[in-house]
Order: sequence, then C-alpha cells, then structure tokens
Amino acid sequence: MGSRLLRRLAGLMVVPVLVAGLLIASPPPAQAASGGRIGGGSFRSAPSMPRSYGGGGFSGGGYRGGGIGFPFIVPIFGFGGGGLFGFLILMAVAGVVVNALRGGGSGPSLGGSGSELAYRPRPDGPVSIAQIQVGLLACARDLQDDLRRLAGSSDTSSSTGLQRVLQETSLELLRHPALWVYASGEVGQVPFASAESTFNRLSMQERSKLERELTANVAGRRFSEPAPVAPGASDAASDFIVVTLLVASRRTLAIRGAGSADDLRDSLQKLGAVGADDLLALEVIWQPEGAGEVLSTEQVITAYPDLQHL
Repeated sequence: MGSRLLRRLAGLMVVPVLVAGLLIASPPPAQAASGGRIGGGSFRSAPSMPRSYGGGGFSGGGYRGGGIGFPFIVPIFGFGGGGLFGFLILMAVAGVVVNALRGGGSGPSLGGSGSELAYRPRPDGPVSIAQIQVGLLACARDLQDDLRRLAGSSDTSSSTGLQRVLQETSLELLRHPALWVYASGEVGQVPFASAESTFNRLSMQERSKLERELTANVAGRRFSEPAPVAPGASDAASDFIVVTLLVASRRTLAIRGAGSADDLRDSLQKLGAVGADDLLALEVIWQPEGAGEVLSTEQVITAYPDLQHL
C-alpha cells in the first residue's frame, strides 16, 4: 500500500516539474520595437471569362462548395521548418473543405451522355501565398530610409502601385547580400475562397510583433500613431533589421525558400517579377523603425523563430 502511494505521489510531482521546465525553456518574449508597413490589395475575381481549373465541380444537383474542384488537390509546400505559416494555410483549406461538405448535394450528376461528367467551370483558381523574411545587420540603415521613402511615395490603392512596392523592396534586399544574416521562406496554395482570410491572419501575426507602426501606407492611406519615438535609423552596427514580404498571387510562386543565400536571392528575384495582374495582395513589414531603436539577437530569435542562419 505504501509503495503504491509513493508511486502516485511521484507521478503527481512530474506535472509541476514539466510545467517549470516549459517556463524555463520558453522565456517571455523580449520587448518589441517599432516598425513600418506598406501594403494593400484586393482578392478580386478574375476580370476575364470564368475558366475551369483542377477539374471543376459537378453540375446540376451535384457537388457544390466554395471554389473547390474535384478531385480536391491543393499542394502545400514549406521551407524553414513549417511553423505557424503552414498551420494557418492548412486550417484555411480545412475550413473550405468543411464548408463544401456541409453545402454538398446528393452526389455527382451526369450530363450529356450517361458516361460523361458535366463539370461546372470555376472563376478563380487556387491562390499562392508566399512569405519571405530577411534579418540584416542594422548597419543597412539606408534600407530603412529607402523603405520610408517608398511608403511616402507609393500608390498602394492600385495593383500597379503595389507591384512597384514589391519590385523596389525586393531590389533593396537584393542590393544588401553582404548584410544578410538570417532568412526564412515559405509558400503554399489555398483555395480562392479562403485566401483572403489566410492572408489576413498571416499579416496580423507579423504586425503583432511590432510595438507600434510609426510609418504606414496601406490601401492608399498614409497614417501613423502618435508616439514618443520618431521614425529614424537604428544606432547599432551589431544589431538587426528584419524585413517581411508577404505576397498573394494568382499564379504559382515557385520559390526555393531561403535555406541559403542562393535560395534567398532566387526567391527575391521571383517575387519581384510577379506582375500587377497576378498580384492580389502585398504586405511589407520592417522592424525596427524608430530612431535609435535596435533589434538584438535575442529579440530576433524570440520574435522570429523560423529564421535560419545563412
């Protein structure tokens, strides 16, 4: 009886020990720095005539759903360890599947001859969403200045203006390869019906890492929150600037991730080449943005756990 009680007490003691271990292994996040943001876009349907993709859906009283064809095949690719990016995309796809099943009919119907399936064309194909993050040495202060000027002069209310922002930001990052220290890259495809919500969740995830947005130009509006810190360059050569590119495109984004400097260079070149007609939405987020603010190695690792050392 005594030995059984000791074993039960030992088992109960494991729980607080594990909790304490998790608290030690996961320290509270470091204080965030201010940041800047440029973005906009619209998940509009294609202006051309509806086109079928992936087989389409069944007509008549058959399969109905939020833009999913049959068979349902949406590849999801991940680089740099997956993380929340892949999870959000997976949840978005699962949500569309559930909605499609709830709205489904009694089964596929046959059209024309008895052996031919009649497919209903879909107006929009799957959307590719890519996220590239680069951690650069903070001595790349002119990068902050260039992003600030881009925010002040860009037209973020049009796809042409957003394409210019994407191209210029990609070029600015490509011009500082000697300062690349960390990087991560992921890309995935989601059905059109869930693309906007997935993009917004990813955007909110990155924006939540900023203490405040000092410089912003979003959807044609320039604004900033009153703050004691003014926009300006970082003041330490040993700290970092992190730039996030979040892109939604009608066409497949065949990027190679950011596992190496060569992969990062290739991915930035391909993102910068996305055309205005294919660009659905864009977010450019950088941190820090306040004068004299720095982003230490500890802060980078805590806020951006998917970054890998190049």
